[in-house]
Amino acid sequence: MPPAPMAAEKRRAAYAAFLPLLLLLALRRLLPSSDPPARGGEETLASRYVVRFLEYRSADDHREYLEGGLPREAGPWRWVERRNPAAAHPTDFAVLEIRDAHRDAFFEAVRALARVRDVHPDASHSRAALSADRARGKRFTAMSFEEEGRGDDDDAVPSNNASSSSGGPRRKLQMRERTNWTNEDTLNDNLGHGTFVAGVIAGQDPECPGFAPNTEIYAFRVFTDAQISYTSWFLDAFNYAMATGMDVLNLSIGGPDYLDLPFVEKVWELTANNIIMVSAIGNDGPLYGTLNNPADQSDVIGVGGIDYNNHIASFSSRGMTTWELPHGYGRVKPDVVAYSRDIMGSKTSTGCKTLSGTSVASPVVAGAVCLLVSVIPEDKRKSILNPASMKQALVEGASKLVGPNIYEQGAGKPDLWQSYEILKNYQPRASVFPNMLDFTDCPYFWPFCRQPLYAGAMPVVFNATILNGMGVIGYVKDPPVWQPSEDVGNLLTVHFTYSDTIWPWTGYLALHMQVKDEGSQFSGIISGNVTLSIYSPAAEGESSPRSSTCVLYLKVRVVQTPVRSRRILWDQFHNIKYPSGYVPRDSLNVNNDILDWHGDHLHTNFHILFNMLRDAGYYIETLGSPLTCFDASNYGTLLMVDLEDEYFSEEIQKLRDDVVHKGLGLAVFAEWYHVDTMVKMTFFDENTRSWWSPLTGGANIPALNELLAPFGIAFGDKILSGDFSINGEQSHYASGTDIVQFPAGGFLHGFELQEDPKTAQNSSTPDTQNSQSQEKSKLSSILGMLEAGEGRIAVYGDSNCLDSSHMVTNCYWLLRKIVEFAGNGLRDPVLFSEATRLKFPVFENTQKPLRRPDVNFSMFSSVIGKELICHQDSRFEVWGTKGYGIQPTGTTRKLPEYQKNEVSSSPNRLIKSSYKRQDEAGLQKSILAPSANKFDDKRDYFGFISHEEVASQWMVPACFAVTTCILVYLSCRAQQRRRRPRKGSATGRLSSSV
Repeated sequence: MPPAPMAAEKRRAAYAAFLPLLLLLALRRLLPSSDPPARGGEETLASRYVVRFLEYRSADDHREYLEGGLPREAGPWRWVERRNPAAAHPTDFAVLEIRDAHRDAFFEAVRALARVRDVHPDASHSRAALSADRARGKRFTAMSFEEEGRGDDDDAVPSNNASSSSGGPRRKLQMRERTNWTNEDTLNDNLGHGTFVAGVIAGQDPECPGFAPNTEIYAFRVFTDAQISYTSWFLDAFNYAMATGMDVLNLSIGGPDYLDLPFVEKVWELTANNIIMVSAIGNDGPLYGTLNNPADQSDVIGVGGIDYNNHIASFSSRGMTTWELPHGYGRVKPDVVAYSRDIMGSKTSTGCKTLSGTSVASPVVAGAVCLLVSVIPEDKRKSILNPASMKQALVEGASKLVGPNIYEQGAGKPDLWQSYEILKNYQPRASVFPNMLDFTDCPYFWPFCRQPLYAGAMPVVFNATILNGMGVIGYVKDPPVWQPSEDVGNLLTVHFTYSDTIWPWTGYLALHMQVKDEGSQFSGIISGNVTLSIYSPAAEGESSPRSSTCVLYLKVRVVQTPVRSRRILWDQFHNIKYPSGYVPRDSLNVNNDILDWHGDHLHTNFHILFNMLRDAGYYIETLGSPLTCFDASNYGTLLMVDLEDEYFSEEIQKLRDDVVHKGLGLAVFAEWYHVDTMVKMTFFDENTRSWWSPLTGGANIPALNELLAPFGIAFGDKILSGDFSINGEQSHYASGTDIVQFPAGGFLHGFELQEDPKTAQNSSTPDTQNSQSQEKSKLSSILGMLEAGEGRIAVYGDSNCLDSSHMVTNCYWLLRKIVEFAGNGLRDPVLFSEATRLKFPVFENTQKPLRRPDVNFSMFSSVIGKELICHQDSRFEVWGTKGYGIQPTGTTRKLPEYQKNEVSSSPNRLIKSSYKRQDEAGLQKSILAPSANKFDDKRDYFGFISHEEVASQWMVPACFAVTTCILVYLSCRAQQRRRRPRKGSATGRLSSSV
């Protein structure tokens, strides 16, 4: 073939090979993609949202209303048909597919419609443990398992005629109806979880009989075989349960997100329609603060697990609830506990099998509820049975277990006979759970029994639950009253906060207990009663409202006010938790739990630390308000651990004055903070169709640095890990940070630790990057102690050794030594060896960690954009004020880095920022530079020059270092003139203590 035709033939062949690729690219541009968009800006075409309406109407009516009310400017949208049994009944929501490019315009238009309540993503739910490789929507955790691994987890199901279940077997069950709410065209329970749960409730197999075999089961399939579900599937199933008059509903599912409003509020509506809901509390034990939703709701019967020896199952989640943090205190959950290990239940084929988990404890209680319902005459069921009366019968009839505390077992193990006796003669009434608060009863009333009350302390808060069996709605008739049994009880002041409206069936009653100042020398027992009156509107056929008086017995132990050095104050206010902020885990080595969702409270994931300090003779109190809301003269140490929020300028000023002038000790345990690592933790959320990025690192280091700047202390952005030893005490450093600035005269400890290669690369120059080892970093400072005026400060770069969530090795020994120093001035000879004393200030020539300008931080902060105010966890005399020594005209804290995005539908969405890297540094500099009148004190602290004479707080140690160097140089020159020069020895600024 001639050369020219041959070349042309090759070109044609190349074109022919390239055409399919072009066609595929064209199709990809035309067809919707299931992949997340690129960070650069390419978007997926559409996402699904739940539009909630104010009233129930037919789906066609809602559709016509939207079509007629939405303007063209709202952009294109598509109505999503929901072909399930609920389609035959009125509905209060619609599912719409909205183009991502027009989302904001559509939201603005649809929210303006009079009949529209709100708009939320149609959240996906995954029945699996949280893991780093999964999308982070609302998760339902797996709640049952076989002894050799995870078992089947499938559906959540209501039932009729006094029953409830979670699956769909056809044989050996009175199966009234099986319905499918998923997008899969099958009714089969291919995983077996639902079948097993239904069998526990109403199984008729003689080898594994259920509790209530005559119960009719309505099986709702709401999870796919891939363990995926959506909020809209649950909403339709719940609406159908209400429309068809179900009696009991069992949910052997749950997740940590109690702020998924469509789901949570639908549960409220469901129980308001007199459906008794029973739900598993979760399998995240033995950690505290790990309750799952919806079992953590007060209108739901939350069930924990025990074994056949009446011991709390290790996997059973523990309380308290974390909804109320940081300003209040959590409620008691679980409500009851039931057998949960090696429970026999039905298989999908024939025979029986065993499963363990709170997922099987829940149907145990649901079966018991069905039995209790069946013994009530049908003509009385409507007037007697409701979610509140059933919970009253269960918790008041339960047997308290010996050993576990109230946040592990709730009321205890159900006693069917006692509950039956309560229901047999039941008259509608209100009650309080628990109805007896005996803070001398240990360990049941842990943590309250571990620490007595005393004058001058922060109020002790207990959050009780009001159960109103008189009606779905109720009110507190008169304010609660504290009636002491003896005159000495007048030393105790009790303030109350409570639900304005008790709905559905339940509310809260919080007791804020404080010993009067005149009781500072009193030791003894104070007891008495709290009474409150509840009323509900008249029931059908009645002419007058129903009313009931509740009595709560209270008994507390009071001691003389401890000396200041033994009192510690825990900062709870500056903690940010999930939900709904994306706060990453503290230890980056933990991959199966990406979120910091346990509350970071002394009585949740720091409960072991609380017990340790009490065993050591310390009294530790909690502050859920700003730092202006406590009197520093009462405390030896302020303990700040793993904090993520910002600080009011008034807090920064007061803390400096408290330390320098009032002798307050300050102990800070920080965490990692590295912007590039945070960016790498960003993920695409399929629910909100947006990118989610961590609000901060393990701790908010830029904010802590601003707080510590008056003392010349700053943390860096290294991520360090490894083991080290101090005087034979082995410690593990898990994803902690380093100390990059510390004043002269302090004691600073450094160790050889492994540094994250990414941070090592960012902090190194090109010449040194090749020589750095990924196994070991250079000597890094992690522990520092300093006397500051009349007070003392200790800082440490890691808090994982105090957090029981993912602890490798505890450092309680170090905490004790730090508290002894901060609160009482006691110096450990090893920690305060002369080899670790700094003769010159440490000031590493590295850029301090910067705040991120691209996250919507203000939505989750208690500081940014908020007013400084003392909440109801602080001393009574400062409730509603700005605190001690603060003028009434306080300011709202604002930071230019943190953008406020009021119309954003996703709180964690990344905000497009036009800031360049150099602009970020400029913003940081402007924030860290104090104004001329930021501190009104003209004293020079620690040999520093006055704050009014510097342009930046970071210049203080620099000026000190320059001045010191000049003086040393002049001194050396003078000595050289008098005698022969001596060979100088380098001063070790860092020392590795062994």
